[in-house]
Amino acid sequence: MMPPVFRFAPSPNGPLHLGHARSALLNARAARRSRGRLLLRHEDIDTIRCTPALIEGVERDLARLGLAFERPARRQSEHFPAYRAALGRLVDEGLVYPSFLSRGEIRAHVRAMEEERGTLWRADPDGTPLAPTFERAMPAARREMLIAAGIAHVWRLDMDKAIERAGPLSIRSAATPEGQGVALVPARPQDWGDVVLARRETPTSYHLSVVVDDASQGVSHVVRGADLEAATSVHRLLQALLGLPDPVYHHHALLLGPDGRKLSKSTGAAALSRLFESGLDARAVAALAGVGPEPGEAPFP
Repeated sequence: MMPPVFRFAPSPNGPLHLGHARSALLNARAARRSRGRLLLRHEDIDTIRCTPALIEGVERDLARLGLAFERPARRQSEHFPAYRAALGRLVDEGLVYPSFLSRGEIRAHVRAMEEERGTLWRADPDGTPLAPTFERAMPAARREMLIAAGIAHVWRLDMDKAIERAGPLSIRSAATPEGQGVALVPARPQDWGDVVLARRETPTSYHLSVVVDDASQGVSHVVRGADLEAATSVHRLLQALLGLPDPVYHHHALLLGPDGRKLSKSTGAAALSRLFESGLDARAVAALAGVGPEPGEAPFP
């Protein structure tokens, strides 16, 4: 049997914090226990915010944690042709369509529909109102004219067509990072509506690039935070549509700040670099991340 393959895949648009450390350490522990491989992937499709300096900082903090990954690390910005090809396949199969509505126009449409119907517009699991779907029926000639004119647009998955094509889907969800206690959980991609798969300036999105990358790198076990658990339904759908393998998923508990919200760069969570510079060593940081040694296990890392 091939050894299991784990990956830690941060977006280098800011410094790592304790939440990232938790995920990286859990992946490393699972790979060590199962004698598997451990990969690093920089999810840097945002080539403006994800700078070389931030990528260097990510790798420096991971080294301070005592973690070693296979080299070279994958950078998504170097694989746009692969994402473009996957998107092109979905376009050719009539499963995606160009959407020319701006965010402001979507908000205005949602408000108008709520006022007309007296009910709230449906939202996705992240709380964002679902995009209206009337652009699905736009004539091909008009789409081509707008694209040729340089009108800004995104590419959306026609969720109804996609679900009809794929049929019922299940997610292999594991009770532990190592993949023990696997259960089949029904996928619910319909909860997300017509998700964005690419933008005019970037031929991919998180949803599309992550499934292409996991397949390309042979990832067998995805260990990541619980905030991404709902999105796994979209990933499972894309895997089915593109004929890609489906990994085993484990979504670990998140670290929360004093306000009860998950740690994030946008809310100013303390950077790992600051913790190290304050004098903490790798074991102390691992303990703060909630990944200290378990009974019978050597201190980690």
